[in-house]
Order: sequence, then structure tokens, then C-alpha cells
Amino acid sequence: MEALTALAALTAMEIVLGIDNIVFIAIVASKLPIHQQPKARLMGLTVALVMRLALLLTLKWLIGLTKPFATFMGIPISGKSLILVLGGLFLIGKSTYEIHDKLEGPEHREQFASPTSFPLVVAQIVMIDLVFALDSVITAIGMARQLWVMVTAIVIAMVIMLLSAGTISHFINRHPTLKILALSFLLLIGVMLVAEGLGKHIERGYIYFAMGFSLFVELLNMRLRAVSEPVKLHSPSLPQP
Repeated sequence: MEALTALAALTAMEIVLGIDNIVFIAIVASKLPIHQQPKARLMGLTVALVMRLALLLTLKWLIGLTKPFATFMGIPISGKSLILVLGGLFLIGKSTYEIHDKLEGPEHREQFASPTSFPLVVAQIVMIDLVFALDSVITAIGMARQLWVMVTAIVIAMVIMLLSAGTISHFINRHPTLKILALSFLLLIGVMLVAEGLGKHIERGYIYFAMGFSLFVELLNMRLRAVSEPVKLHSPSLPQP
């Protein structure tokens, strides 16, 4: 009974943690042609699942990542902290660039536009998958004792994410304000990862409550402004005016 309770709680937590991953994959994959986006999402989430399972099967190495090997200005540095800081900085930089890219005028887009290739998108997804996988697995180790519980919870969560990724991606891409809000969420997650990597713990509940409340307010706004013409964001996958 205790194992089943842990399985249910851990599965719910893994789904919540996986939302960040889905949002990032949706934003990055949207830069590809429409016919390539499902393949990029599938590949990204498959890599995320493989990374999580691989980390679970190397618990001794994973535990070693949490042990400090040096200090900098009084802050202990470990393999985990380095991955969190680098991943957080990547998320902050990527989110800022995407917000800028979506809102700048056509002159800027033509001047600085660069082709987005499928391998480049997959490489970005794999890079951030590592950060989210590390965070997810460490959470799993803290919430469950049996390895089968952790593996089952992660697999169930990833299957749910795979089934919902297309719907979430299409919903975000159809609503420009939600796309900017999603990028703002990723910016916030990046700040949280950097803070945790520097030893400053931030309760995730506050972060997810703020994100959920913002989403609720935006859904109300969308309903109230249903008749108005939405803002057109720059996107290589959508026809430009």
C-alpha cells in the first residue's frame, strides 16, 4: 500500500515537473516546418525518457554528482550544481532570444534571421532534457525507496506527456499571448535552476502557483476577448502577412 501511494504521488510530481519540458519542446519545435514538429516532439520526449531511466540505473554516479568537489566564494560546487546553473543560463538566454524574435519587426527578422535545422532543434532539446532529467530523477529518489516505483512513475508520466504534447503545442502556437507567457514561464524556471545551482532553494510550489494563476488570468482574458483579432507573432511555420 505504501508503495502504491508513493507511486501515485511520484507520478503526479513527475507530470508537474514534465510540464516545463513539454513547454520548452513546444516552443523550440515550433521553429521547424509543421510536418517536422511531431517528429521533433516525439524524439525530444523519447530522449527525455531514456535519460531519466539511464540516470536511475546509475544511482551511484548520480549520488556522486551531488557531492561538492570545490567551493567558490563560499558556495559548494558539485556536478549537479554546475548542470543546474548551465541549464538555467541556457533557458534564460533561449527564452529571452525567443521573446525578442517573436516580437521584433520584419526589418529585424530579415536582418538577423538564420535557418533552423532539425539537428539544431534536437540538440537544444537534448541539452535541456539533461537538466530536467537530473532534476526529475533526484526528486524521484527523494520521494520513493523502491527502484521499480521510480521507474514506473517516470514511464507513466512520460507516456502521458507524449500523448498530450501535440495538443499542448498546438494550443500554445494558436494563441500568441500564451506563447509569450510560456516563454516567461521558461525564463522563471531558468532563474530558479540558477538559484538552486548556487545553493538557494526556492519552493517549487510558489513557482507553479504563480504560473497557474497567470495561466488562469490569461484564459479569462482570452474568453473575454474572443472576438478580437489576435496579435501575429513571427514564426517560420506560419504564413507571414
